[in-house]
Amino acid sequence: MKKRTWRVAGINFDHFHMGDLLRMASEHPHVEVVGISDEQPARMEEAVRKLGIPRDRVFGDHRACLEKARPDVVILCPAASRHGEWVSKVAPHGVHVMVEKPFAGSLKEADAMVKAMPKGKTLMINWPLQWVRSHRKAHQLVAAGAIGEVLNVWHFGGNRGPLWHGADKDAKTAAQVEAEKPHSWFYQKRHGGGSLLDYLGYGSTLGTWYHGGRRPIDVTAVVDQPSGLEVDEHSIVVARYAHGLSKFETRWGTFTDPWNIQPQPRCGFVIAGTEGTVSSYDYDDFVTVQTHRKPTPHAVAAPPPRAPHRNPVEYLLHCLGTGQPLEGPVSLPISRIGQEIVDAAVRSAATGRTVRLAAAKGAA
Repeated sequence: MKKRTWRVAGINFDHFHMGDLLRMASEHPHVEVVGISDEQPARMEEAVRKLGIPRDRVFGDHRACLEKARPDVVILCPAASRHGEWVSKVAPHGVHVMVEKPFAGSLKEADAMVKAMPKGKTLMINWPLQWVRSHRKAHQLVAAGAIGEVLNVWHFGGNRGPLWHGADKDAKTAAQVEAEKPHSWFYQKRHGGGSLLDYLGYGSTLGTWYHGGRRPIDVTAVVDQPSGLEVDEHSIVVARYAHGLSKFETRWGTFTDPWNIQPQPRCGFVIAGTEGTVSSYDYDDFVTVQTHRKPTPHAVAAPPPRAPHRNPVEYLLHCLGTGQPLEGPVSLPISRIGQEIVDAAVRSAATGRTVRLAAAKGAA
C-alpha cells in the first residue's frame, strides 16, 4: 500500500530549533514541506537557503501560509510565553501540531493549549533529549527493572548560552552574541526567558519519564540574579517525592557546549534505584551502570535509535499514521507533570519558599 505524503509547515521562527526540525521534515521520505512563515522574513532565509524551499512557499503571514499551503502538520517554535497564543492561532485550521520545548510558559497556558486542539488532532511537545541514544538506553534499562525502583534522578542541563549557536548547532562569535542579547526573547522575562524556563523542562520532564510518571510532593528552587540581566542564567531545583529527592540544575554559561566537548559538571542524568544506578550523559554512545550483582561501574552500549524513534518528525508521523498514542516525554501526560514542576519552581524562586503541588486530578 502506498504511504501518504504528509504536508508539513513551519510557523514562527523565534526558536532556532525550527531549522533543525524543518531539516528533519525535508529529509523524511514521506513529507513535503509546503510552507514556512514568520513575521520577520529575515529569520527564514537560512532555512530557505539550506533546504531549498521555493519562494512561493515562504509567507510573512501565518494565515496565508495555512490557507494556501494547507498543511496536515504544523511545527511551531515561538518564544516560551507565546506557545498558547500560537497554538490557538493554528489549531482552528484543523492541523496536528508539534510545539518545540518547553510545553508552555505556565501550567494554565499548557492546559489551554490542549483545550484549543480540535477533536481528533494531536498536540506533541518535542523534547530533543528524548531522541538522544544514551537517554533512551537509560530509560530502557529503568523500564526493564535493571536498577530496581527509581528513587532519585539528578539532571544537569545547559550550554554556553542560547545565542552561542543556531540551527544545526552552527557556532556564533562573542560579538554576535553580544549584539543579539539586547533583542533576544531568551533574555526577556515577559517572553519566558531565562535558563530555568529554557532548560528545567528537560530535567523535570525526562525525570518524570524515569520516575515512571510519578509526581513530586513539593518543589524548592533557587536562581541566580546576574548583574544587568532580568532573567536567570543558573537554577537549582529540588523535587521531593514520596520515595526520595531529585535535583534538576540548569545552566547558561557552561565552559563548553556539551555537543562539542562535555563541560564539568557533565550535562546529563544520573538515576539511582533500589538495585543499582545508571548515568547517561548527553550524546554519549553508552551509559554507565552499577548493580548489586556487578557493583563496579561498567559501560553498556547505547545503540543509535531505530525508526520510528530517530527524531520527533519521524515519530509523530508514525503515530499519526498508525493511530498509536504518543509515549514518553513528548506525550501530554508526562509533559504536563514536567510543566507542573516548572511552575512550582518559578513560584518557589520568586517567593523563596517551598511550593507544594496541587493534588492530582481524580485523587481522593
